[in-house]
Amino acid sequence: MTVLILDIGSSSTRAILFNETADPIPDAHISIPHQFEIEPSGASYIDPLILQTHAEQCIDDILRHSQADTIRAVGMTTFVGNVLGIDTHQRPVTPVYTYADTRSADDANILKAKIDLQAQHQATGCLLHTAYLPARLHWIRRTFPKAYESAEQWIDVGTYLYRQWFGDAPTSYSVAAWTGMLNRAALNWDVKWLETLALSAEKLPMLTDYDQRQRGLTFEYAARWSVLSEVPFFLAVGDGAAANVGSGCVGGAKIALTMGTTAALRRVYRAEFPPPVPTGLWSYRVRRDLHLIGGATTEGGSVFQWMRDTLRLDIHDLDEHLLALEPDQHGLTMLPLFAGERSPGWRADATAAITGMRLSTSPLDILQAGMESIALRLSLIAEQLHAGDEDAKIVAGGGAITASRAWSQMIADAINMPLHITEEKEITARGAAILVLSALGLADLNDFPPKISRVVEPRPQGAAAMRRARERQTALYRTLYD
Repeated sequence: MTVLILDIGSSSTRAILFNETADPIPDAHISIPHQFEIEPSGASYIDPLILQTHAEQCIDDILRHSQADTIRAVGMTTFVGNVLGIDTHQRPVTPVYTYADTRSADDANILKAKIDLQAQHQATGCLLHTAYLPARLHWIRRTFPKAYESAEQWIDVGTYLYRQWFGDAPTSYSVAAWTGMLNRAALNWDVKWLETLALSAEKLPMLTDYDQRQRGLTFEYAARWSVLSEVPFFLAVGDGAAANVGSGCVGGAKIALTMGTTAALRRVYRAEFPPPVPTGLWSYRVRRDLHLIGGATTEGGSVFQWMRDTLRLDIHDLDEHLLALEPDQHGLTMLPLFAGERSPGWRADATAAITGMRLSTSPLDILQAGMESIALRLSLIAEQLHAGDEDAKIVAGGGAITASRAWSQMIADAINMPLHITEEKEITARGAAILVLSALGLADLNDFPPKISRVVEPRPQGAAAMRRARERQTALYRTLYD
């Protein structure tokens, strides 16, 4: 048997087949890249029809695989913190606004005066920020009133796709947790936010756990995907939740660190009632009984790519050059907040900054400083997650980490803990596959620990240098934003 996973990320849409032990099937991987539309205003959005076309093309292509007739279930994971408006016919009336869209910064400031920030943080697990729905819906209503009024509901991209294929579908607690409007205790749309936004609960989708089975493809799609016509589709889960499961980090002692376009550190707690959320962090959901506490940055591989392109670094064996450099040897201090700040300070108006440049500063110095600056930001989150606890263990994955030995060393030095680098190439999709197997009753979430390719130990000299660098970075942040 196999399970089909749709993984809709920030840079591509993929369809992957996994076997009953959550291993990817050879040659059963389809990927179509996409890009968010980015504008100087802080805009970050994408046409939902592009994502729909790509997702459907991925399914078309994967169903040509020789093992397609063994698919027993379909699961989905998506980038979260997204929203679009749909009309009464499930057609989009807005683009998909992404977590990185910062145009609602003024609206977040307007809403601050109307709520108890700390109470809402604990109630929803999310701070008031442009990455979440309260500020974004307020902004859409203020700036695009016609589109706002024409929206029958506000949904996420995963729910949008299922509604195209099935006619109707709820949203999982996992995805809803990333909106900033899910009440953690009641597991419904938060009444305080609904009242503050003058928003009816009917304007948001029904909620349930991810293992809710969707069956009965519409006539068009049942004919197009006949192999899947009687196969259950499970609801989408947030990419961060899936990544923790795929990293084997479902127990409280294990912390998952992932870095792709963005970066995050997350820890799962099994509890009947929501645990307190540390200042500056968030609490999302894997499923009803699994709380995901952590922090994410808007910066990650995207900043590396920007620096490499902008600085025109075309150095052969770049990673080896970076490994040969002494930590913090450049004397630069950098805040890599190119798309605003999420954890831990949540300044949506923050921008990138660099100090200490001299005529002798080289492009390689700037690249090293940028990569180290992201490692330092991650160390702040790790500290709040109590990564230094005696039994804590960090499992790290994601393309940006596995592709660069230098960067993983910088992060190990900054956090001052070993990084257990996963050998698995598809951590997020793998986690979604394990969740599907669990929903089918075929596995426990801890049955398939990831393979570890190497362990990166912190270096005493490097850890000391990174501590000094973090003090400078913190001082720069306070100068600009405190």
